[in-house]
Amino acid sequence: MAVISVGVDHEHASLGLLAEVTVPDDHLHKVIAELTALEDVGEVVVLSTCLRTEVYAVIERFHGALDGITGVLAARAKVEADELAPSVTVHFDRGVPAHLFAVAAGLRSAVPGETEVLGQVRRALERAEDEGTAGTELTALFRHALAAGRRARHETAIARGTTSFAHATVGMAADELGTLDGLAVVVVGAGALASGVLDGLLEGRRGTPSRIALVNRTLGTARALAERDHSRITAIGLDELGDALTGADLVVAAVESPHAVVTAELLGRVGRPVLVIDLGMPMCVAPDALDVPGVRLLDLAHLRDVVDAALHTRRGGFDAAERIVAEEVERHLESHRARGAAPLVTSLRARLEALRVAELEGLSADERAIAERVTRALVAKIAHEPTVALRESSGTDRGQRLADAARTLFDL
Repeated sequence: MAVISVGVDHEHASLGLLAEVTVPDDHLHKVIAELTALEDVGEVVVLSTCLRTEVYAVIERFHGALDGITGVLAARAKVEADELAPSVTVHFDRGVPAHLFAVAAGLRSAVPGETEVLGQVRRALERAEDEGTAGTELTALFRHALAAGRRARHETAIARGTTSFAHATVGMAADELGTLDGLAVVVVGAGALASGVLDGLLEGRRGTPSRIALVNRTLGTARALAERDHSRITAIGLDELGDALTGADLVVAAVESPHAVVTAELLGRVGRPVLVIDLGMPMCVAPDALDVPGVRLLDLAHLRDVVDAALHTRRGGFDAAERIVAEEVERHLESHRARGAAPLVTSLRARLEALRVAELEGLSADERAIAERVTRALVAKIAHEPTVALRESSGTDRGQRLADAARTLFDL
């Protein structure tokens, strides 16, 4: 059994393709079922965020599993597997923890050091546990990734400054508009990303909006968030979005939806120049929104300038975080090797102990006392080198050969 990760991310695929392959929460059960039905796939965890969709799996055969997983992702993207293949990133063996730990540490994010991804990794594991598809292998992998991500943020400067899509969005809006002071803002959505945007607006570092309309499909969720500042935030149902947009200066759309929520028709009701920022994946602002006079539209691709600025100020933090990730990867692999070899090592030592005890039969009490000390030390020395070799090579081709040899030689 081996571990593989197969995915599509913002570093290797277009935003359009990422939008198609993204797995919304209400689709996750179906996708996981499709993956676990594959012949060569065992355990499965699906990590799907706005900028990456990755499948982590314990597999039997590499090529069979790779083809099967790629096929599931291609079906979501509504393309042939051959068409998706150039955008697919594959990690195998030690490359899997190296990649996942870097993701959890924020080293693979569009906004490096961003904080949301750690929660997304945690939720991916929780959903797999709920579905019953995260076994001991992937559970250990993801829990260690979470620990590595927390350590990187705690011990380095990677999490200083602009470290989230939400804060980067607020900063980008302020740069585009000059200030947020006195503006009328509409936030569409009430999930983690929209909540982060709301926090950034309320902090007031780049100006204080005069009013914020929080629009969401579930009004109760919006009302709960509006409690942060009743004097400025009004919770509104999605069916009243058109009214909320009237007179808006800034619209931030951060809602998960299979189709456009903010349409050109609705934006036509604004009645003044307006900046629209689309954080949806897939995009939740209709493409023809730009046809509306006075509309300026920015999306995730426009965050790159903000990212570059953040990179410049936190370069040292990245180097330190990368060293921490490398250390944690080695710890994980060492722990994995020990876990993999443990049953065989236990069997080997038990076999040697049984042989030792059998040879002591028939000895007098005095003879047995002397023989116990000598034979225990001798067996420990004999078992030491095989134990070390089995533990250090566990999970490799050499380890498999040594394990087979040990089972044959000692009849284990």
